[in-house]
Amino acid sequence: MTIHIKNSQEIEKMRIAGALASQVLDYITPFVNPGITTEEIDRLCHDFMVNVQKTIPAPLNYAPDGHTPYPKSICTSINHQICHGVPGPKALKDGDIVNIDITVIKDGFHGDTSRMFLLGDTSIQAKRLCKMTYEAMWLGIQQVKPGAKLGDIGFVIQDFAEKNGFSVVREFCGHGIGKRFHEEPQVLHYGKPGTGLTLEAGLIFTIEPMINAGKRDIKQMPDGWTIVTKDRSLSAQWEHTILVTETGYEVLTVSEKTPAPPAFAN
Repeated sequence: MTIHIKNSQEIEKMRIAGALASQVLDYITPFVNPGITTEEIDRLCHDFMVNVQKTIPAPLNYAPDGHTPYPKSICTSINHQICHGVPGPKALKDGDIVNIDITVIKDGFHGDTSRMFLLGDTSIQAKRLCKMTYEAMWLGIQQVKPGAKLGDIGFVIQDFAEKNGFSVVREFCGHGIGKRFHEEPQVLHYGKPGTGLTLEAGLIFTIEPMINAGKRDIKQMPDGWTIVTKDRSLSAQWEHTILVTETGYEVLTVSEKTPAPPAFAN
């Protein structure tokens, strides 16, 4: 496993890429309403990235081993879709929840972040799931410091989710990021404290828990990309890109309208 520790110049470029990814979510927020299609959200984001930011949408034509090239510029995962939802012609409706996942490339470096959007009159369960998933991500972020272990992050996320009656998706995880979209290490959202890689300053990775209201079992849809809950229960995900600093952590995917951390993280 080759871990790439970023130098100060690389970290600065990652800050820029992270902020730009977050700014795409700021831009699209007013458009995410009942009646819009995810295809239209994708088009708006694509045009903003390419024409305004002069960034490259990293998902477009991304093709890891065994996959057909991803056909869109963003991922939109609705209700029981866990991740990698492919934007399409179906309109969002009142009560839906949707994760919008953005990854941009600027000057060769990737910025990766996602947010949940709740449309109109969502259920109490949907609100609770989205809130708890956000808190789970932040509990994980708070573990980040030199000398901590990756297992410390996974443990607090899993412990919090399961104590609140939810389950954690295990087949997908956070990841190192930099010049490549997905680098080592893998950042599991479950695990045991004191196990796994020891964190050191200059390491950059995502924390992006996928948490289900029902069971953790997943299914892949025929498009080869979209992942759903097997029991069709709701799923939520939030994502930030994190830098390990000399004293703790820095969230790199921050912009003007980034949701504030939970009270316990301030």
